[in-house]
Amino acid sequence: MAETKTKTATKSAPKPAAKAAPTTEPRPAKKTAAKTAVKTKMIRIEYYRSKNSTPAKHKARVKGLGFTRLNQIVERVDTESTRGMVKAIPHLVRILES
Repeated sequence: MAETKTKTATKSAPKPAAKAAPTTEPRPAKKTAAKTAVKTKMIRIEYYRSKNSTPAKHKARVKGLGFTRLNQIVERVDTESTRGMVKAIPHLVRILES
């Protein structure tokens, strides 16, 4: 009983295309935040109570405001949506006077 080994066909991965040579034309200047910054009103929010044993919607709002740990203070743009998120969880976060 002779055993024969069969060679499995393997496809080689296609080689990546060659990169184009860099152009010598200067790129247009990017607008930096300092040049285009408009004085926006900011609010400081403190996360002072744990989100444990709260509904999933409350946990999502805490995460949506950008909190990752207790007693953390973040600055957010003062918009209606941010104020609404804070208003929904006043027992977990507070607005600090700045």
